[in-house]
Amino acid sequence: MLLLVLCSAVFLDALDISMVGVALPSVGADLGMDPAALQWIVSGYVLGYGGLLLLGGRASDLLGRRRVFLVAVLVFGLASVVTALLSHDVAIIALRFIKGVAAAFTVPAGLSIITTTFAEGPARNRALSIYTVSGASGFSLGLVFGGLLTELGWRATFLLPGPVALAIVALAWRVVPRVSVPAFRLRDFDLLGALTVTGGLLLTVFTVVEAPGRGWTSPATVGSGTLALALLVAFVVTELRHPQPLVRLGILRSPSLVHANIAGAVMFGSYAAFQFLVTLFLQDTLGWSPLAMALAFLPGGLIVVLSSVHIDRLLDLVRTEILIGVGLTSFFLGYLLFFRVDLDLSYAAVLLPTMLLVGAGFAISFPSVNAQATAGVVDDEQGLAGGLVNTSIQVGGAIMMAVVTAVLASRAGDPGSGPAAALTGLHAGLQVIVGLTVVGVLISAWMLLRRQRFPRVEAVLQEVD
Repeated sequence: MLLLVLCSAVFLDALDISMVGVALPSVGADLGMDPAALQWIVSGYVLGYGGLLLLGGRASDLLGRRRVFLVAVLVFGLASVVTALLSHDVAIIALRFIKGVAAAFTVPAGLSIITTTFAEGPARNRALSIYTVSGASGFSLGLVFGGLLTELGWRATFLLPGPVALAIVALAWRVVPRVSVPAFRLRDFDLLGALTVTGGLLLTVFTVVEAPGRGWTSPATVGSGTLALALLVAFVVTELRHPQPLVRLGILRSPSLVHANIAGAVMFGSYAAFQFLVTLFLQDTLGWSPLAMALAFLPGGLIVVLSSVHIDRLLDLVRTEILIGVGLTSFFLGYLLFFRVDLDLSYAAVLLPTMLLVGAGFAISFPSVNAQATAGVVDDEQGLAGGLVNTSIQVGGAIMMAVVTAVLASRAGDPGSGPAAALTGLHAGLQVIVGLTVVGVLISAWMLLRRQRFPRVEAVLQEVD
């Protein structure tokens, strides 16, 4: 029962990201939000999630895993209920950010409950595998749930996580074990680091999204961009000086860890942007219903769900650098194939093979990235390595969506100019997505060649790490 409760929470967190994405066109039509505003409904969530994930892990250690888990899931549920009742775009985006923050505390707390409850060995490995599969399945099936609920109304999509989260809290209160909590000391929290990195990322996304309308060289754009850079520099300085930093920067000397973080950002960044583009195009331009769009995406999700329970065998046989490269190549081929899209879209010839390739890419890349991020890392820093890669995944999604939104704003023309302009914007956004994926594939190829050509150097670096 304990594992079921913890897996339900991470399933719900991942479900929320993709489920709400399906409802975006309906939200925009009802509340008069343009794509630049709509992307914040997703970006606000993933930035709150990714920006505070490391602080959430630290909080669960210092404040108590059970306490943090219960409070975070409760906040997530209450925020879901309130969001479904709102009609103001800024208020909705603010609560989405709060939900992301709640998820940032829920996930590491749940993960640490597993690692401290299940004995090291087969029992813990099995529990962690099920936990990871639950997150991947939630994200993959969110499109289907979102499509079904949006048919009832977009508010149903925002509301569903509320009662489910409250039910999880009720069960968790009974089954999550109580443990003694050490005395709380504020100086053990790197609050300044958390605030500077989250603020810097939020401002970065805001700058990119607003730049097409304001002008890339306007004082407002330059000012917000400079402030974002200053906050990120302040984060690095804080991490170098704080006795208990969120990120020990020395861990980034590991090439395999850096590769895993870059690949994770490329993987989720490209997919989140692709889903955003295609959702708006299918529903707003081609007039597809939310359910039809969700069912169109379903084959890719099924590949992820069905393969995730067997991927551990593949990880035992093939090196993660190869798997990551293969996965990103599958993404690249899927996105490239979608360039054939036109206003008379053929599902069998274009969208179905695209979703099969993208689903295969996600199924191979996601577990491989997580496995490589923690491979060879000492036990004391396993949580940090895992937190870093998940932060990169979420932040990559937010930044890539901001870039694609900016491309749409600058290339698609006036929203009322017709389907042809929408198709032009879609192709422009796809160019950016394909370009990003190519970078990820090339980096993976370089990592593989580096290991083959310089094995002694690699061995020395691993000893230093």
